[in-house]
Amino acid sequence: MIGGFVRAGLGTFSEAELDSLEAILEMPDVDLADWLTGRRPIPAEDATPMLLRIRDSLRR
Repeated sequence: MIGGFVRAGLGTFSEAELDSLEAILEMPDVDLADWLTGRRPIPAEDATPMLLRIRDSLRR
């Protein structure tokens, strides 16, 4: 799910964005799958700008 997003933007991410992406990749796969497919809303404490960007890119 995230691979296409990463491939498309890898050369443009700032160091802070890469750090955020790394933190997302450490989250449980089950949670990410539910959040990114819309099965469950992303909890406020996990709704980082990067995670929201990934979710929004999948909805296009």
